[in-house]
Amino acid sequence: MDWLTEPLQFDFFVRALAAVVLVSVLCALVGAWVVLRGLSYIGDAMSHAVFPGIVAAFLMKGNLLVGALIAAVLTALGIGAVGQRSGLKQDSAIGIVFVGMFALGVVTLSRAPTFTTDLSNFLIGNPLGVTPQDLWGAALVTLLVGGLLSAIQKELLLASFDPTEARAIGLPVRPLESLLLILIGLVVVLTVQLVGTTLSVSLLITASAAARLLAHSLKKMILLAALLGVTGGVTGLYLSYFLNTAPGATIVLVNTGLFLLALTFRPRT
Repeated sequence: MDWLTEPLQFDFFVRALAAVVLVSVLCALVGAWVVLRGLSYIGDAMSHAVFPGIVAAFLMKGNLLVGALIAAVLTALGIGAVGQRSGLKQDSAIGIVFVGMFALGVVTLSRAPTFTTDLSNFLIGNPLGVTPQDLWGAALVTLLVGGLLSAIQKELLLASFDPTEARAIGLPVRPLESLLLILIGLVVVLTVQLVGTTLSVSLLITASAAARLLAHSLKKMILLAALLGVTGGVTGLYLSYFLNTAPGATIVLVNTGLFLLALTFRPRT
């Protein structure tokens, strides 16, 4: 059992395990909605659309995470507004707003030649660099998102799959859709900060997509997505420790393998 306990002697590894568990649960809470509603593109889009918020926060000597959160909320509201006003499908609205926001970030960055902040962690991530404060923040956001989604689950289901009926009984369909997009943005920003874009999208999409193949109810899908995310995260961290590979990328490969297993052994109907 030395192989199991050896990495646990390092505090950074224990924190990385805790972060992966929390992020897996958090991503499962919104990942199920992302997969069910066909919004798989939004995870990657959001992670890039927050770029202008990061640059603006740097220029104003503010907190980069706060800047990213503000950009994520504006992106979510923009996606909702473009989709509702134009009549375009949501994936088209996501693409338009995402590209526009990212371009805004690039233009802003071009006006700040002294911008030296290392953004590599926002791309490939570094779970081994998670701090105790990061863990407390992730736990708080997990409770917040879980509580909100539990409170509006029935209304959100009806608004998502039968908006006509939802409007007929007086449900605020557009605010519900905007709230879901904002929650997705919040989760994406937090998980990107903790584990990077690649692993964030993997936990948000891959684990939930695998769970969708195996589960036939929303509750079971969320639970299974969390379980698969935790399994892939813990396994990937241990493999990266012993193989001396990048932890984020290793976890993504393990999650991809779990998806292929789910695809192979899914129940036949």
